[in-house]
Amino acid sequence: MNPQKLQRRQFLQTMSALAAGAFTTGLARAADLPENANPRAIFGDRAEPDWDQRLTITVGPKKADLVGTTDRVIQAAVDYVGARGGGTVRVLPGTYRLRNSIFLQSPVRLIGSGTDSVLFKEPSVATKLIVDGDHWDHEITLAEPKGFQVGDGVRLVSKDPYGKGTNIIQRTLIAASGNRFKLDRRLEERFPLEGEPQIATNFSLLQCTNAADILIENITVDGNKAHNEMIDKGAFDDGSVRLDESNRITLREMTVRNFYCDGIVWGISHDVLVENCHVHDGARLALHSGSGSQRSIVRGNRMRHSGEGIYFCWGAQHGLYEKNLIEDCNYGMTVSHRANRRATGVESTCSASSD
Repeated sequence: MNPQKLQRRQFLQTMSALAAGAFTTGLARAADLPENANPRAIFGDRAEPDWDQRLTITVGPKKADLVGTTDRVIQAAVDYVGARGGGTVRVLPGTYRLRNSIFLQSPVRLIGSGTDSVLFKEPSVATKLIVDGDHWDHEITLAEPKGFQVGDGVRLVSKDPYGKGTNIIQRTLIAASGNRFKLDRRLEERFPLEGEPQIATNFSLLQCTNAADILIENITVDGNKAHNEMIDKGAFDDGSVRLDESNRITLREMTVRNFYCDGIVWGISHDVLVENCHVHDGARLALHSGSGSQRSIVRGNRMRHSGEGIYFCWGAQHGLYEKNLIEDCNYGMTVSHRANRRATGVESTCSASSD
């Protein structure tokens, strides 16, 4: 063997061992540190006091800081609190009709009034595109614009012109003239007419993307399944509540019902806690622990009348699932490739499968 290659290999092995040792030592030191019983608020440090009062904005049909019953009024409250370093958005009793996702920010707490605070998805509409769309285009042209409004959340789907499968993107309509609509971002994919491109008002009702330290609690999400249909047939792994590349998200005491897609789905999202939620009457998966998600804790939930109770996607690992009840679903639990978890006290009245 070439001596230079041998030396290089030994060097890399030594450095890898040193890095692993340093990481392990860091974990040990963190475990040995004394508990701080009276932390101070310090920039960049997650440990801070349990404040008696926090910035709170109320949203409701009347007698609230922000009055209204649409996604826009809740989004305005989320943006206000998020821009000021975090706080609580309290959703007062009422039915809030959503035409787009509510995009949550770090670190925001969204707290409702149980089944009296309902986020309800408006019926979906769909049509075809009638002008080729390229990845640089910032606008689209619809065959039938009826039912589409500026501010709507939309999904675009097309066969890829180069045989790569299906192109799927999520956007918001921000301007319109007749049947021409401007998007909040360029297409970034190709949507040629030969690919039979479609657009529909499909979206998650609650969306976390690249966010952290968020609490969603005591609120009801209704997907209006009877009047909604996915144009991508589930290829987007959509959920009424969707987390993407987000960390330390807590979902507690929620009701997620009548979903036309998945109930709650999280992908490449770590340290997610789903606790004491009721997820029922959905078309697809009630709880979808998405690809690569680490250390999920799913505890004390009830899943009923859905396509599947719990699904472990590729690489969803090191999680704990306990004291969950799955009733009257087509399947109880499905475990995918390279997924591992510890499940205790799971009751199911459904069949279970593994792929």
